[in-house]
Amino acid sequence: MDKLLKNLKYVFEAKSIAIIGASDNPEKLGCVIFKNLIEGGFGGKIYPINPKYENLLGLKCYPDVLAVKGNIDAAIIATPAQTVPGILGQCGEKKIKGAVVLSGGFAEVGNSALEEQVKKICIEHGVALIGPNCLGVLNPHTRIDSIFMPFYKFQRPAPGNIAFITQSGGVGSAIVDLAASYGVGISKFISYGNGAVISEAGLMDYLEADARTEIIILYIEGAKDGRKLFEAMKRTNRKKPIIVLKAGRGGRASDAARSHTGNLAGDYLAYKAAFRQAKVVEAESLEELFDFVKIFRQTLPHGREVGVITNGGGIGVLTADALQQEGLELGSMEPKTRKTVSALLPAYGSAGNPLDLIADAGVEKFSGAIEAFMQDADMDAIIIDVLFQVPPIDERLLKVLIKASDDKRKPIAVVAMGGKYTEEQRRMLEGNGVPTYNNPLSAVKAVKKLAEYAEYRRLL
Repeated sequence: MDKLLKNLKYVFEAKSIAIIGASDNPEKLGCVIFKNLIEGGFGGKIYPINPKYENLLGLKCYPDVLAVKGNIDAAIIATPAQTVPGILGQCGEKKIKGAVVLSGGFAEVGNSALEEQVKKICIEHGVALIGPNCLGVLNPHTRIDSIFMPFYKFQRPAPGNIAFITQSGGVGSAIVDLAASYGVGISKFISYGNGAVISEAGLMDYLEADARTEIIILYIEGAKDGRKLFEAMKRTNRKKPIIVLKAGRGGRASDAARSHTGNLAGDYLAYKAAFRQAKVVEAESLEELFDFVKIFRQTLPHGREVGVITNGGGIGVLTADALQQEGLELGSMEPKTRKTVSALLPAYGSAGNPLDLIADAGVEKFSGAIEAFMQDADMDAIIIDVLFQVPPIDERLLKVLIKASDDKRKPIAVVAMGGKYTEEQRRMLEGNGVPTYNNPLSAVKAVKKLAEYAEYRRLL
């Protein structure tokens, strides 16, 4: 297995790729992938493989990989299931070390013997295989892209430091599309489907050593080997935070998971216990998954005391309620901080925490309050509740919040509630790495997960 994991570099860092099943028919997966690699700017060599063509999109087309004279690092296979073992045998003969099999029709439909045949061939030849029955991989850093969805329908995220491992291609595609929409950059996206050769545990081990990955997201329905996954999560989470979303939590949902990827979902309570023991962060929904992803791009706090700054008193009160509900604390304010923020307030203002700057507060008062809380040793994290609708607030506040986020002295989260205009401001902040939320409770839950993970890391 160590050799196979080592050979995953040929999947993600390939200099030459064969597209087996390449086509000029836009309804075929091989056509979409072929075009995406070219239009996406992949800088290596591309070898279309299909005996029906002599040329495709200006490139020579080959009947099989053995007809290619040059070296091939990886193969992306989009042909009927029954053809895959023979193709992988040729890949092994050609010394191709990485492969992605998009094709379905294996264990997920009861054809376990065919999947076992694929596994045996890959192990024999040292082929690191992603799949079968998957969406494949995306590496924005190298422009390797096997996702069979055209660019105009499906956004690709920018290069970043977050890796996504997903069992489901459908959920995976939604995650990637949302990541691009939220401005979340990724290091690797891996849809592994049935995981016939390399499962989620192996991928976790690979990403633990990946220099470009700092945070790992896992969507899982059922593990190939629960014990191996638990041990891999426990090892990796000591170095890099893992955020997991488990589907197939019971009854018919578990049955659906098995028919989807050929893996038994298992007892959810057992998974939940494993997540707790491994100290990974569990999300309850896709929305919550992204809530947590956003905050984990911030620096880790030193404790559980939170400072709250707002220009809307009611939102500050709701935030204080949420902090109490989630077991976090309002930070006490150092005397020097109280003196500094008092100077920012009108005569009728009160220098407390939450700090209500009053609705007529401008950008300068927000900037001064944020800096004062940054310097206060009693504040471990800062939640900033902003009413963007009030007249004194303009686009200059975005720069202040982005600077505070980039500062990395303390983690910040921004709460902005409102309609279209407010959502536009949130999008701009998120595109610059500032975690924003449309309600206080979501922000507080995210900060709590970050604080819990920080406590775990301090105990190591």
